[in-house]
Amino acid sequence: MSPTTTAAWKKGPVQRSVLRAAIAVAVSGAAVKLLATCKEFVVAGIYGRSDAMDAFLIAFLVPNLLINLFAETMNQALIPTLVRVRIQEGHARAQQLLAQSMTRLALLLLAASAAMTLLAQVAFRLLASNFAAPKLDLTVRLFYALLPVVLLSGLAGNCAAVLNTLDRFAAPALAPALIPLATVACAVLLYRQCGIWAMVYGTLLGAAASFALLAWLMHGRGYRFTLHWGEPSDAAREVARQYGPVVLSAVVASGGLLADQAMAAMLPAGSVSALVYAGRFAAVVVTLFSGVIASALTPHFSTLVAHEDWEGCRVALRHWTRIAALVTVPIAAALIAGAPLLVRLTLQHGVFGQRDTSVVAPVMAMYAVQIPFFVVSRVYYRFILAMRRTDLILYCGVVNLILDIALNLVLMRWMGLPGIALATSLWTVATLAFLWFWARRLLAEASGGARDANNVAEGL
Repeated sequence: MSPTTTAAWKKGPVQRSVLRAAIAVAVSGAAVKLLATCKEFVVAGIYGRSDAMDAFLIAFLVPNLLINLFAETMNQALIPTLVRVRIQEGHARAQQLLAQSMTRLALLLLAASAAMTLLAQVAFRLLASNFAAPKLDLTVRLFYALLPVVLLSGLAGNCAAVLNTLDRFAAPALAPALIPLATVACAVLLYRQCGIWAMVYGTLLGAAASFALLAWLMHGRGYRFTLHWGEPSDAAREVARQYGPVVLSAVVASGGLLADQAMAAMLPAGSVSALVYAGRFAAVVVTLFSGVIASALTPHFSTLVAHEDWEGCRVALRHWTRIAALVTVPIAAALIAGAPLLVRLTLQHGVFGQRDTSVVAPVMAMYAVQIPFFVVSRVYYRFILAMRRTDLILYCGVVNLILDIALNLVLMRWMGLPGIALATSLWTVATLAFLWFWARRLLAEASGGARDANNVAEGL
């Protein structure tokens, strides 16, 4: 099958198919982000900067962290193996793997939620140390009510990733829009009767609706949502082995974010806020394009690897790194050049004045430097995941954390707050170099082994 796939890549149909998938994810993702932004406007008009709203936002921090840490990383370990099993062993074995993986993910999310339930009182005293006792009590109660979102969103994310492997991209990318829609509806209709609890009901309803929709779509494409414990198959054990390094890498990445904010706290007052405000602009671009690459390229690379089409992998890597660079370099340049204007137009109102703009704009420009390097590195990242070498992802994360802290210490002394942002951009350059080197090495080893096997077969 390798020559056929490679020929298809050279003729263009596969590029166009993946490009259509990428466009569908990008448009759908942008629509979801627009709805989320509109939700913020509506919620701000209803709740303002109230104590209840503060409590809700802090209460939702931990569930959101658990979703990102445990649920989203499962996709990275599961999908390459699921595609390989479906291609090489058949749909029935793939269904078995999916059921076992879903069961283990559900148990992991429930265990993490239970642990945070026990630690909630201590954790929120640290996270919200300046909250008055009634406000802190409300935060904890809201957190308990929001915990089911962890399980619902985690399972929904797995369903969405499975649908991507079946060439369904737009609907999985749009499904999260049900959460802001339900939140707005409940906030508008139930605010007077329920107060801040209307936000909780809307979030739970949206998460449940999103999961139900994705499970139904997955069922329609031949994969049933079932839970099965049983003796783990070899494929399930492989997923478990791949999952550990990915989770640890996510933990390390969170450590980098904490390090940046902790070091910003050493600088003059307001530096942490300025760092967060400035980082949001680059984060929107990075998150959007990284999501596009994850949804569109993960199934594609997994399929090529399962077919051992190494020439197809080589062409795909070259093709998509060029596209990623061509799209993101102009965006990064525009953000760097237009940083003062963009900050002034979006943030400069109320108590946020011209002086604040002059502080935030240079930081934003330094953050924007990372955009093309980070997005291009995600192409190599997805190939390495498809090769089931998540250990390399962990090593890369550890190197990045060390680089981030070292560069922060040097550059913040030289440049102040923009130095912390530049340090982030510089370690993304190192990330790209690391992943590029290992992707080329893995590809060379795999294609070299395939050639040796062919030579032996021809000799026989």
